[in-house]
Amino acid sequence: MIILGLTGSIGMGKSTTAKMFADFGVPVHDADVTVHELYRGEAVPPIAEAFPEAVKDGVVDRTRLAQSVLRDGEAIRKLEAIVHPLVRKAEAEFVRLHEQRGAALIVLDIPLLFEAGGADRVDRIVVVTASPQVQRERVLKRPGMTEQKFEAILTRQLPDAEKRARADFVIDTGLGMEHAREAVAGIIGELTGKPPG
Repeated sequence: MIILGLTGSIGMGKSTTAKMFADFGVPVHDADVTVHELYRGEAVPPIAEAFPEAVKDGVVDRTRLAQSVLRDGEAIRKLEAIVHPLVRKAEAEFVRLHEQRGAALIVLDIPLLFEAGGADRVDRIVVVTASPQVQRERVLKRPGMTEQKFEAILTRQLPDAEKRARADFVIDTGLGMEHAREAVAGIIGELTGKPPG
């Protein structure tokens, strides 16, 4: 079974690309979705202890949590020390399950694949990219996003050029979704030996 890591900076179209893999029948593990689930379950007690202001009605309030950690490197490290091991555990269970099912290819959608040391857990890496203009335009359309927030997020992410240099495959979503879909189909075909029908 080939484990394909999927990553890309904010606003590059990674989630859309992950969905394309899923639409072609490839099992996809989404780290962000796992974090959302953890914020309603297993991660609540340790986060409540570390950031009591971020927990409301028994769930982690992402907006409050972001306010607590956004510009505080120490707080970010503390949060990652809680969340990353739980995400890894869920990811390992996902890999095990699909190995048992005999999947030829699975995708691990990991936003901070390089930054959080995830590259050693995958066989190949796909980086989703777009021009800086397209990226900025997409991100600033998001509700509650500001220039400052965008810049703060970018400083925590490896530069796009560096990600592309370390990738086995690069998909440019700035060239349109049809181009991206064809690229996804091509990668699946190359890695499994049979193009998706």
